[in-house]
Amino acid sequence: MAAHLSYGRVNLNILREAARKELREFLDKCAGSKAIVWDEYLTGPFGLIAQYSLLKEHEVEKMFTLKGGRVPPADVKNIIFFVRPRLELMDIIAENVMSEDKLQPPREFHILFVPRRSLLCEQRLKEQGVLNSFTNIDEYILDLIPYDGDLLSMESESAFRECYLENDQTSLYHTAKGLMTLQALYGTIPQIFGKGECARHVANMMLRMKREFAGSQNQILPVFDTLLLLDRNVDLLTPLATQLTYEGLIDEIYGITNGYVKLPPEKFAQKKPGEGGKDLPTEPKKLQLNSAEELYAEIRDKNFNAVGAALSKKAKIISAAFEERHNAKTVGEIKQFVSQLPHMQAARNSLANHTSIAELIKDITSEFSSFSLLSLSHFLNYFCQVLPFSSRVTSEVFFDNLTVEQEFMTGVDTDKVNTYIEDCISRKDPLIKILRLVCMQSVCNNGLKQKVLDHYKREILQTYGYEHILTLNNLEKVGLLKPQTTTRNNYPTIRKTLKLWMEDANEQNPNDISYVYSGYAPLSVRLTQLLARPGWRSIEEVLKMLPGPHFEERQQLPTGLHKKRQQGENRTTLVFFLGGVTYAEIAALRFLSQMEDGGTEYVIATTKLINGTSWIKSLMDRPEAQIS
Repeated sequence: MAAHLSYGRVNLNILREAARKELREFLDKCAGSKAIVWDEYLTGPFGLIAQYSLLKEHEVEKMFTLKGGRVPPADVKNIIFFVRPRLELMDIIAENVMSEDKLQPPREFHILFVPRRSLLCEQRLKEQGVLNSFTNIDEYILDLIPYDGDLLSMESESAFRECYLENDQTSLYHTAKGLMTLQALYGTIPQIFGKGECARHVANMMLRMKREFAGSQNQILPVFDTLLLLDRNVDLLTPLATQLTYEGLIDEIYGITNGYVKLPPEKFAQKKPGEGGKDLPTEPKKLQLNSAEELYAEIRDKNFNAVGAALSKKAKIISAAFEERHNAKTVGEIKQFVSQLPHMQAARNSLANHTSIAELIKDITSEFSSFSLLSLSHFLNYFCQVLPFSSRVTSEVFFDNLTVEQEFMTGVDTDKVNTYIEDCISRKDPLIKILRLVCMQSVCNNGLKQKVLDHYKREILQTYGYEHILTLNNLEKVGLLKPQTTTRNNYPTIRKTLKLWMEDANEQNPNDISYVYSGYAPLSVRLTQLLARPGWRSIEEVLKMLPGPHFEERQQLPTGLHKKRQQGENRTTLVFFLGGVTYAEIAALRFLSQMEDGGTEYVIATTKLINGTSWIKSLMDRPEAQIS
């Protein structure tokens, strides 16, 4: 089921199996039949660790979503609440317990806090008078969840907000604990590099935890050579930009949640001859996206411009494989062809799905075929020959939006009110779209002139409502939207020194990470690339311009555990993004891993997988009030 987790440089299935073992042990503590009441947010992350079959093996007979009122009837001995340590959830649990039917046979209640037990939550249960109703109160330390063969996430949706807005370092503690768990399974990481205040805190906590357990030396040969801790606020620009990889665009347009995407069903309807008038399906098409699917692993990190050619090539290969049946003459040849059929049919279904997804994306982005600004002149040219044009209005909006983004990233007119943003506000476009653009202009200009900032704020509040003053205040606090306090703008210097803009980014056959944004090289990934070669000393001055300290720590290894590197063997670096990472950044790091002369392979970890929309939404005080 999770074989793809063991295909990479590091076998992440070991981490998954350790998490499954702990889950089984807790379930076995609650003897007899069980019903699980889920904090709804946890069902997705848990699905990556254990399917229902595992729970069923340990006498889980029913599963419910945590809601107010009474727990639905279930003929079981144990009710287990799987919840995050949130006070508002404790009130719901208390209501569930108090409304238990006294006439029914008594059931035992248990709580499993994920990822940590909370004294505040237990105090709330005590105040509600239900604390003594629980037989077991325990914690399930699910810090880092394996998403793919080279990707781990804590799925802490509010980590960035907590760290940078609320000054709450709980998620940093969980990060440090998660990294200690990782070292217990994969060996001590000898070198730690970091950039940013949060990175410094995490490194300090790790080193302190290591000192506290100094008596128990880890005797595992290190799998990772280096850990790089990166604060999200070191690179505020990248998540605001529209991702242009296949996986990135799926996430931008439809949203990928816990490895799944829900898509409009009409493109996936299988119409048979004579069924022209049949109703189309109305339920969204739900697809799992990971490297277990061969075609998806091949195309997910490509710039969308290169996806059409890849799908076309795959279609020819599959078609040729099916044609082989005509050449099968002997019983042995026929038998061999039949044995390959399941794999071939799966490949054909996969191709059909991704062609449909590509059509959906192209309906929105097709205007790119005529996009000539900077490096995007050939964007989607090939793809436009493969798939038909549609949704002209939508594609024009996408095109105009990207034009403005690229102007900001190259330093064009960042110091004055942008007419496109004004037009978007007057049309009452989605508020998050406006906020992404205004924040991008602010970041690229090292803050906005007070007059420009006040104009934007006034326009937004008058159009979308004065309740959003809290959101604007939040964006200012975290540094995304701020007044210019100095006439010096460091962004052009950073852009030129780190080569963040490449005029001739090759999207079909990339030779640089800038292909993931069709010209813009993510600052976070460029820093990672330069750390590996030639090292950060070469960019000392630029590092000082970026927020927070940069540092290096070394962890002593027990005698005999120093890795003897074979000639030509790559180093393995774990890059941890504190505050979230985008799929485009992940694609750029995978590109670096695959470079022949790179010398380093990367495993990516993060507090949360994000895109510009989900990131801004996490900072809104009333995200449900956004105009969509």
